[in-house]
Amino acid sequence: MNDKQEYIAAILSTLPDKPGCYQYFDERGVIIYVGKAKDLKRRVSSYFQKEPENNKTRMLVRRICDIKYIVVDSEEDALLLENNLIKQYHPRYNVLLKDGKTYPSIVIKNEPFPRIFQTRNIVRDGSLYFGPYASPYMAKVMLQMIKTLYPIRTCKFPLSPEAIENGRFKVCLDYHIKRCKGPCEGLQDAGEYGRNISEIREILKGNSSRISHMLMKSIQRLAAEMRFEEAHLLKEKYDVIENYRARSTVVPPALNNIDVFSFASNEQSAFINYMHIGNGAIMQVYTIEYRKRLDEAQEELLGLGIVELRERFESTASEVIVPFLPDVVSVRDVTFTVPQRGDKKKLLDLSIMNVKQYKVDKLKREDKFNPEQRATRLLKVIQTDLHLPLLPMHIECFDNSNIQGTSPVAACVVFKKAKPSKADYRRFHIKTVTGPDDFASMREVVTRRYARLLDEKAPLPQLIIIDGGKGQLNVATEALRELRLLDKITVVGLAKRLEEIFFPGDSVPLVLDKNSETLKVIQHLRDEAHRFGITFHRDVRSKKQIHSELDAIKGIGVRTKELLLRKYKSVRRLRGVPLDELAGFIGKKKAELVTNGLSGK
Repeated sequence: MNDKQEYIAAILSTLPDKPGCYQYFDERGVIIYVGKAKDLKRRVSSYFQKEPENNKTRMLVRRICDIKYIVVDSEEDALLLENNLIKQYHPRYNVLLKDGKTYPSIVIKNEPFPRIFQTRNIVRDGSLYFGPYASPYMAKVMLQMIKTLYPIRTCKFPLSPEAIENGRFKVCLDYHIKRCKGPCEGLQDAGEYGRNISEIREILKGNSSRISHMLMKSIQRLAAEMRFEEAHLLKEKYDVIENYRARSTVVPPALNNIDVFSFASNEQSAFINYMHIGNGAIMQVYTIEYRKRLDEAQEELLGLGIVELRERFESTASEVIVPFLPDVVSVRDVTFTVPQRGDKKKLLDLSIMNVKQYKVDKLKREDKFNPEQRATRLLKVIQTDLHLPLLPMHIECFDNSNIQGTSPVAACVVFKKAKPSKADYRRFHIKTVTGPDDFASMREVVTRRYARLLDEKAPLPQLIIIDGGKGQLNVATEALRELRLLDKITVVGLAKRLEEIFFPGDSVPLVLDKNSETLKVIQHLRDEAHRFGITFHRDVRSKKQIHSELDAIKGIGVRTKELLLRKYKSVRRLRGVPLDELAGFIGKKKAELVTNGLSGK
């Protein structure tokens, strides 16, 4: 595998399972293809899993040198964003869009007695635009619903107060069929018309519950009148409205020539995502990283990123959307906005989603190329979260296993450099405890484990995890204190129900975030100890069952028993084997002994 293939493979391994758009770049950094995906990881990986059958696709894949992507909230948003990016960059391998049409929007015109209609052209004249709609049919259905519920004019007459007063216009057919109330002749005043427009505006913003409610009442009425075909047609429209989303969160048409910045960081780096909105589309999306040198404030780092990216992309936007006010003095004639709700907040959320994804994916790629670095970083996170005095290079976890007090056993699993060290796993038969006493069993196992390590002068762990709550942690702590190890090893307990971490002598547990890397490592240890212990317990019970039933049959030796179990796998299956079949396998006399012995005769 060459360097290019390794680089592409690293990107593929960290792609998110989210909807979005992906962009392929050639060796010159030119976009050669833009695509959309419901699942970015699955879609993009499909290009590289096998040799494409199509010759053009083969040529495309051979020319791919880099992959970038933008995550969005839904498949519909990915469709709209793909359309915008293709128009912006005209990638060589995308289908050429000759007519240059955009997706349709619904407009409320800025005029007396506003008209409402579907359009593909955005005119900056103060009109309100809603969309774009990924489905023209959905836009059409919305208009039909609105016209059914509200008598809105469709004529293009300039209905100024003077023109209406002078009687320049006459009502049309829409008035006579009750689809318009005749504002052209002054039969409907501007106040009533304006109230209708206000309600329509709310519906187009996404408050479509009123339409849904009225449609459902009509459906029920028609069904009660046995007019099922009409009810079915309304039901189809009702379903469309229920699934309707008033506008895309990608680019609301009312927003133009705006920069959007978001910020994320970790201990080593700060990441700043830049999106430029112009001409009803996302024009640029780019993320940069700053390596921290000192304890720089996030306001300072965001300010540096804004200056750098605006200069790099020669942005002239006068409004900049940010998550918090930056520390910047070099940007003149710019208004900074920290949105709390609405369309601008949705654009900021989209940028934040992308900067967080960039940070996560970069970390994954670094971990993939440098496993040692990943282990060290992960151990430092564990050390910080659990307030450990030493880096936990060696961690051990204990778990008891018994069912109704039978065959009590315990397991100890070992992780070194945050990975399982299976050669160091240990299993224990409980020797000094009678009955199901988890506390006494834990005390015995911890004592035996570390007394032996001390006798053998073997390396001790930096962290011990007890699978259990405060009770089991207390007995393990006592065992370590008796061995004079409590000041050398940190021990914690992991409660099963709420994943709480208990420390000796502290009644208040530590609760880590469910996505915490520390918690995931501890859970991995706990699950591995549980698996290892359960497997051992099953083996012990199985051997006891075999011993109690087959070994008790006089005349059946070890060799015969091994042959039977190798063929039939278990005593339970052996009970159902016919005598003739057993006689053909081990002889008639032994077969009779086995059959009578297992049946209790």
